[in-house]
Amino acid sequence: MKDHWGAIQANLKNTIGQNNYSNWIEPLDFHSIDDGVATFSVPTNFMGNYVSQNFGELLLYQLSTVVDDVRRVKFQVTNAAAPKIAKPTEPKPIAVETASKEDQLVGAPLDARFTFDTFIVGKPNELAHAAARRVAEGGVVTFNPLFLYGGVGLGKTHLMHAIAHELQIRRPDLNVLYLSAEQFMYRFVQALRDRKMMDFKQLFRSVDVLMVDDVQFIAGKDSTQEEFFHTFNALVDQGKQIIISADRAPGEIKDLEDRIKSRLQCGLVVDLHPTDYELRLGILQSKVETQKFQYPDLKIDNNVLEFLALRISTNVRVLEGALTRLFAFASLVGRPITLELAQDCLADVLRASERKITVEEIQRKVSEHYNIRLSDMIGPKRVRTYARPRQVAMYLAKQMTSRSLPEIGRRFGGRDHTTVMHGVKRIEELKSQDSQVADDIEMLRRALEA
Repeated sequence: MKDHWGAIQANLKNTIGQNNYSNWIEPLDFHSIDDGVATFSVPTNFMGNYVSQNFGELLLYQLSTVVDDVRRVKFQVTNAAAPKIAKPTEPKPIAVETASKEDQLVGAPLDARFTFDTFIVGKPNELAHAAARRVAEGGVVTFNPLFLYGGVGLGKTHLMHAIAHELQIRRPDLNVLYLSAEQFMYRFVQALRDRKMMDFKQLFRSVDVLMVDDVQFIAGKDSTQEEFFHTFNALVDQGKQIIISADRAPGEIKDLEDRIKSRLQCGLVVDLHPTDYELRLGILQSKVETQKFQYPDLKIDNNVLEFLALRISTNVRVLEGALTRLFAFASLVGRPITLELAQDCLADVLRASERKITVEEIQRKVSEHYNIRLSDMIGPKRVRTYARPRQVAMYLAKQMTSRSLPEIGRRFGGRDHTTVMHGVKRIEELKSQDSQVADDIEMLRRALEA
């Protein structure tokens, strides 16, 4: 078996990426296989538990390709009584160590799947990805804080975890703390109750990189906002890096104090835009590679992936979950993955994801946005004041409804489908050339999806 372990390690590295491999798989030492149980030696219980939870099934599958009767993977700590000496590549725990175990400031656990290697980059998220990469290098950056915002399932948390993972490897000397805004609030309340506010302040101000997810949850909590503001200022004054995420821009978070909004806006504020078709398709194609290890006998046609990328457009988590369900269902019923099977298996998901926006709604929103009369936008006039909004409305109608080009043309004063096609193409060109047009479309899309 030891002869095969090197090949298995190479396969795992290709599957989970170099970072995860270096942190979690490379330190494993194959011990034996006895009565169907593969035993590995690990330096700590924490590592054994982490590998078991996050990579156990994948490791078991790889072992089963060379050993027929392996049924379970077991991890045992070697030299448990001896002091542990960390390898240079071993990640620093996401915590701030203090003298007392009770006073340890432990962050939220990181998801091993959320690394830069597994983050699919496209136009809607390329700026956020580049900014996150820059911060993850661990050097001095020109923007502080980095504020990431966007809707559910667009990748904010993925990037936050990826930054933390990368910093563990690049800068193990740094104290990195990742936690949610709710956890920050809970620890603050706990410190008040236990009369340990000085300990709380000292702990939070001792980190080198503070990462707070979903900061909108502290809005309206006056005392928590007060402490967050002072913590923020203290860290910035010390040159420490802060990364924040929320579901909307700082200025749009209701009941968030103006001084905190101002502070959050003084760094780099980056919007993770809703995914486009190409990005969703890329995410699915990447996810398929993972599914193949669990279901090696199942294949999926690209037309099924294209169908899912087109129909499930609002939430990447729902999109990935749909693919996972599809593979599991096909395996259980013993049927190949076809378009028909996808429609049957995912009927509820597809219904929930149906576009309910109408062409009329789009026309009304666009005319209000550009401050023109609806009758002028739909009417025959070709002056630029009306023609550009008309093309924007046609573009959004094509993107956000299931109407055909001829149907859209009829709703724009009986225009021909070629006119609609020209308008859509023109806006697609302008989006990449004119930032104002791109901003207008994104603002309108958000308003229509709200």
